[in-house]
Amino acid sequence: MILWKTKTTLAQLKELSKNTLVEHLGIEFLEIGDDYLKAKMPVDYRTKQPAGLLHGGASVALAETLGSVAAGLSANREKKGIVGIEINANHIRPATDGWVTGITKPIHVGNTTQIWEIKIYNERDDLICISRLTVANIDK
Repeated sequence: MILWKTKTTLAQLKELSKNTLVEHLGIEFLEIGDDYLKAKMPVDYRTKQPAGLLHGGASVALAETLGSVAAGLSANREKKGIVGIEINANHIRPATDGWVTGITKPIHVGNTTQIWEIKIYNERDDLICISRLTVANIDK
């Protein structure tokens, strides 16, 4: 079953990302599945901490980007706005180079709130971070 109420394309997501943190961090949307969204982010000078590891805040930015976009796509955007309520992240292992890929899937998509799980993997498919984002669906 297709979850999305708002139709979009990868090209449209790229256009919406221009001149935002998403573009600055090099986040690229890769796939829009029936009930998931996938994007990648480089592990480079934009996303590393001084010790040379992927910054935890960059992982959270990727997670919030994926969860927020997915929440927006699953809502009727003519009637509802999406605002973040809470995000958490558990950093499991470091990443030092290459790319990380995040995948978000819904835990709960209700009329007033949504909860999204985001898993971030390195290029060897090792889980490096797991995050959960809660958003509110507010009336416009």
